[in-house]
Amino acid sequence: MQDAAEKAVDRVIDTMRNNLSDQLTVDDMARAAMFSKFHFTRIFQRVTGVSPGRFLSAIRLQEAKRLLVTTRLNVTDISIRVGYNSVGTFSTRFTKSVGLSPTTYRRMGGYTRRIPTLQTSTGYGTVRGRITAGSQGTSPGLIFMGLFQHRIPEGAPTRCAIRDEPGPFRFTDVPDGSWYLLCHAVSGEVLRLQQKNVMVATAGPLIVRDRQVINLDIQLKPVSKLDPPVLLALLDARKAAYERQFTAATEAIAA
Repeated sequence: MQDAAEKAVDRVIDTMRNNLSDQLTVDDMARAAMFSKFHFTRIFQRVTGVSPGRFLSAIRLQEAKRLLVTTRLNVTDISIRVGYNSVGTFSTRFTKSVGLSPTTYRRMGGYTRRIPTLQTSTGYGTVRGRITAGSQGTSPGLIFMGLFQHRIPEGAPTRCAIRDEPGPFRFTDVPDGSWYLLCHAVSGEVLRLQQKNVMVATAGPLIVRDRQVINLDIQLKPVSKLDPPVLLALLDARKAAYERQFTAATEAIAA
């Protein structure tokens, strides 16, 4: 059962989604939550892990992703629908967060062929552990795991991996710094964006210093309204699976 803070944040997120083209302010959001602005900002950050402004920006870009692959609206019209007065600003933020420009994202059907990583100096830390799918009893589908600088899965991770199923994981040569391990799994058709098809897991902030080894056990759970949207363009699960099968077959022949 949701507590009062979660219910308040839930109301605000509904307000965000229903008014994406409007210029919502923190004052507007605080009124929807029925809290003072100072108190609202604190509870929103506590419940979701990000500020109200960043959450709203993420929702706008998530809706833009949907519109790009499900409608024929041009990029300018989409940018206005999701609250941007400048198509240039929209395109820049979309590209930075999603990893593809709006036109490329549409042309590729909402997928990407590869997940680029941050070009950082070689690190020495290790993040390892096991990821599980909870008690849902069904396969979570392809699992993406990435170490990001922030709580929202956007931009390039410093390290990432794709798993076919839950199990142990290990990231080596992790640069010193503060990182979030963000995971998402999608079963079925990705672009339908049905809540029941998406599972997420989060750990962090993880402070990596001086060859430190961090051990984690994390569990995927069904995504909720309170989870920040996944903005990073998803890897094409079909192509990824085919490429892994092809590589495995080639290695077997070579052996």
